[in-house]
This record gives sequence, C-alpha cells and structure tokens, in this order.
Amino acid sequence: MNEPTQRAFPDFSLARLLSTVFEPEAGERIGILIDLPDPTRVTGFAFLADQSLTIQQHAYEVFYQGLKQGILAELRLRGGDLFAYQITGGSNLDLPDVAYTPEGRQVSLARDVYPNFDILLCISTFSATAPLTAFAKQFGFRGATLHGLNPIILSTGLAVDYNEVSRQAEKLRLAMTRADAFEIDFTVAGRHCTLNLRCDRQEAQKSHGLCRGKKPDVANLPAGEVYFVPTGAEGQFPMKYEDGTLGIMDVSGGRIRNATFLSGNPATVHAHNQRLSTDPVTGELGELGFGTQELPPAGRDIQDEKILGTLHVATGRSDHLGGHLTPDKFKEASNATHDDILFSPTKTPEILVTQARMIRDGRSEIVIERYHPGPHLKRALSA
Repeated sequence: MNEPTQRAFPDFSLARLLSTVFEPEAGERIGILIDLPDPTRVTGFAFLADQSLTIQQHAYEVFYQGLKQGILAELRLRGGDLFAYQITGGSNLDLPDVAYTPEGRQVSLARDVYPNFDILLCISTFSATAPLTAFAKQFGFRGATLHGLNPIILSTGLAVDYNEVSRQAEKLRLAMTRADAFEIDFTVAGRHCTLNLRCDRQEAQKSHGLCRGKKPDVANLPAGEVYFVPTGAEGQFPMKYEDGTLGIMDVSGGRIRNATFLSGNPATVHAHNQRLSTDPVTGELGELGFGTQELPPAGRDIQDEKILGTLHVATGRSDHLGGHLTPDKFKEASNATHDDILFSPTKTPEILVTQARMIRDGRSEIVIERYHPGPHLKRALSA
C-alpha cells in the first residue's frame, strides 16, 4: 500500500494559487461563497463563534481576510465579497438561490452574484462542483470549489504548482485516453470481486486545476485526476458506507441494482436498497477516476482521491462531467447527488484494489496494483 509521501511542499500562498489557477486580468471581480446551517449567521461574521464550522473559518481567515488584506491590490482584482447560503446536505445537490451578506442583506445568487463576478470561490461543507459548473456556463464566470478545506489541504494540496499538476495529469491522461474498458479486482473480507467499466474509446478528461481565459469553467481544488464517464458497467464491487458498514454492490446495465450486507449495520444496507428500488438512477455509475498527484492523505476525499495509486467510482449526477444524468431525472430532488466512492489505503483499509487493468487496442495494461501505480502509468510518468 501507499506509504506517506515524503515530498516537501512550499508554503501556501493565496496570491500564487489564484494567479496560477485563474491568471486573472486586472479589474476582474472575485467573490467567495460559503455554506452555513443558518446562513443569516454570516451577519457580522457571527458564525465564527461556532468552533465546529472549521471549513467556513478557513474561508474567512485565509481567503476572505487574505483578499481584503492585500491580495486584491496585489493581483489588481476587485470585490472580495463573501456570501453564505443554506447548507445543502448532500454532495453536488443544487444550490439554493437565497444567500446573505455579512451586512445582513438577503441576495439572490442568480440575480446579484453569478452575473456580477468573474471568479467565484466556493468553500463549503459539501461539494458544489456540479451545480456551480452549470451556473458558470449559464452566467459566464469561472470558479473553484474547495469543499472540506482543512489545514493539511492548505499546506499541501493547495500549495503545489498547478502548472506541474497539469503536466503530470496530461501524461496520465494520454496514457489512458481512448480506453475500451477497465477491469478492477477487489478483495474484501476474504471475498474477491471484479467490476468492469466500459468507456468505448472516449477521450479521457482531466481535473488539473487550471481555469484560465474567458471560457466559463469551474476547477475542483485540490485537483489532479484523470476521469471517464462510463458508458456501461457490469460485475461487483465493495463499498464502505459513511458509518463504516461494508457491502457488496451488484452492478448491471451501468447501475448498482442491489447491495449485499457484509458487516456493520444491516439497516444501512437496507436503506440503500430501498433508495435503489424507489429511485433507480441513484445507482448509476457516472464516473471512474484515477488520482495523479503525490500528496499526503488529508482525511477528505477532495484531496485523497487525487493521490496517485487511488481510484474512485461515483454514483448519481454526471452532467458536470459530460454525462447525461441531470437532476431532473431523479424522482427525489434530495437524491440528485454525485457521490464519489473512494478506494485508498487510508479511506478503505478493509478493501484492497488488488489490480486495475486498462483494456485498449486489444491489450491489457496494469494501471494500479495494491494502491500503487502500475507499470503502464510509471512508464508514462517517466517519459
């Protein structure tokens, strides 16, 4: 399994991060979005008294204060305004339109924020990449989502040179693009299973952290992955639920059809099966991703899924990745999430990815073996 990285990281610099990711032009307007259980508590920054809101405190101390105390002037940007919206309660659920300012003013994100900013940073509890990507295309801004922000992410995943991240991601993208399929072997609780994901020679995409120029786009930071939107899937794979329960997912026709209990709380698996039955698209596999960076685990999927040697599949919404599954296709709006299922030595020590293989041009290439990059990826990185 992966050993903790010994890589040295430069000190975090907000100016360097914004300059590298966005290459902003003088006069562009930048703003910050945060989520709160009670968004009215952004008034007078009252939420700072709640020590449990660590993500939002980082948003205020590092990003809001950083902009106001010199970065706006240094980069010749305008704004630096902060807005709070009601926490959504799920990954990539649609955002509410109502938000509040530190002055206590209620605003509409669609009327007062999205059209009036060139760059938006969303620092939140739950990922907002999917809805914010849709709004970026509609209103023409660029942005970045930084959910789950913590000190490890600040000092490592956001301190790196994203020009280099982009170059490394491109090497691995070229090594896997136009794959016919991937086969992933798992071992859990003495059981072995395999998941087959079809890609039908699609161009691989990369999350590389660069969001430059005038094209509307949203970067997911920390970045560093190569990903596909599967065109089909068959087989089985293990899953670790949030409460630690383990189950085996039966997949056919591109979707999880049924979950079988392995250990933990049987009620967790039962509830999942009920959701699969009443809202079947919740089980659709909408992403296969591979990490590309050498980073330490941060205890947050947003960084840990970007670590070289890990992989993740995701269920649900896929429109922000170029897939067809949009929120209107779910029976319940609260189910319209995009949920990454990460396999890594720290997140899922009970589950081993014994091997992941890429099938391309009639050849089988090992891309991951026991949470280490396989020979094919090593060759690509050394080129």
